[in-house]
Amino acid sequence: MTPQVSEKRTQAFAVRVLRFAQTLPFRRSMQVLEMQLVRAATSIGANYREANRAESRKDFLHKVAVVEKEASETLYWLELIEALQIGDPEERTALLQECRERLAIFTRIGKTVRSRLSK
Repeated sequence: MTPQVSEKRTQAFAVRVLRFAQTLPFRRSMQVLEMQLVRAATSIGANYREANRAESRKDFLHKVAVVEKEASETLYWLELIEALQIGDPEERTALLQECRERLAIFTRIGKTVRSRLSK
């Protein structure tokens, strides 16, 4: 998968999360969860785009590590939403799957770059 395709995929994920977040119940406690989810999910694509414009391999590695952390945090919020059984079940499942896939990809990218830098 090219970086451009991956950037589009992270952007599409952010759009899906934003739309999903709009369907969550409107309660004070849910507002906190919704904002954390939206912040982390939208940060994935923004930071990945920035990583693809890194000035060096070390800079790229640092930025991909941020992307990995944001993907992991997004997964946490989605798992919490899953535990609470709120939001559309089909979309919730699809977002969890996509987030797990994105996290696995970014983790693999980070490991590959770290391996190449240590040689």
